Amino acid sequence: MTCLRTFYFIPFILLSFLSLSVLSTSVFARSFDDIIESKKINIAVYNDYPPYSYMEAGSAKGIDVDIAKEIAAKFNVELVLTWMTPGETTEDDFRNFLWKGHIIHKVKADLMMRAPYDRSFSQKRDDIGLLANELVHMFAPYQQESWQIIHNTEQLPEVETMAMFQYHTIGAEIDSIPHFYLTSAFGGRLRDNTSQYASNELAIDAMKKGNVDAVMGLRTQISYLSQFVDSSKFKLASNAFPLIGKQKWDLGIAAHNDYRTLAYEVGDVITEMVLTEKMAHIFSQYHAAYEMPDYYAVE
Repeated sequence: MTCLRTFYFIPFILLSFLSLSVLSTSVFARSFDDIIESKKINIAVYNDYPPYSYMEAGSAKGIDVDIAKEIAAKFNVELVLTWMTPGETTEDDFRNFLWKGHIIHKVKADLMMRAPYDRSFSQKRDDIGLLANELVHMFAPYQQESWQIIHNTEQLPEVETMAMFQYHTIGAEIDSIPHFYLTSAFGGRLRDNTSQYASNELAIDAMKKGNVDAVMGLRTQISYLSQFVDSSKFKLASNAFPLIGKQKWDLGIAAHNDYRTLAYEVGDVITEMVLTEKMAHIFSQYHAAYEMPDYYAVE
């Protein structure tokens, strides 16, 4: 009886081991050596988020996609993209795509694009005083992002201050920081002149039709979208945004905290791209404004 049990138990052990091995290749984040050995790297990018990452005619396009391709080429490995649907917070995205895996697909990426590169965010504490992102390493800033307004010069020749939107209409993507800013800052005095849209693209379409005089959004997105409007009529403003909090912030890359060697290798690739102006060239291909992060500034 004992021998019979052992006979049936051994295949079960082998099957369990093989199943675990298969899962580990697709579920668990990996070290740099594992990536080189497998000849594949999995990089997570946001779904339908032009100009950073989007699909066009069946092909992956965008700034983050091009950066991911450069990383894969430097390591001489195949690029596998994981398309992320954003959660409610960045911490949700870290959990779903870097250190735990989504409740449905369980896939973990080796790297995640568009991660905040901010010391206060990386040192953020949870309700009991522990690091909220202790399993995530954020590194390699590649873009300094900010806010941008594009305006119809026939209705609004210049945007001198935000106070002008007490008298001029402006659009923003619903539930975005610009939307909250325009409807709540300055004692809510801009609220009645603010319209909300499902995307910045739709907001700019409304501006082209004359429904609003201006649109506010991320500088990279607004500058990218500006190529699709009449440049003699619609201009990018250069105003500041008082009371919005951060005027500028850095975007970088995130990896599982256990794999610092991977982060160092990727960091070298990004540094080379920034200092040789290859990064600026990628942004220019999408007509997107680029600003080098202060991290690379020469004293």
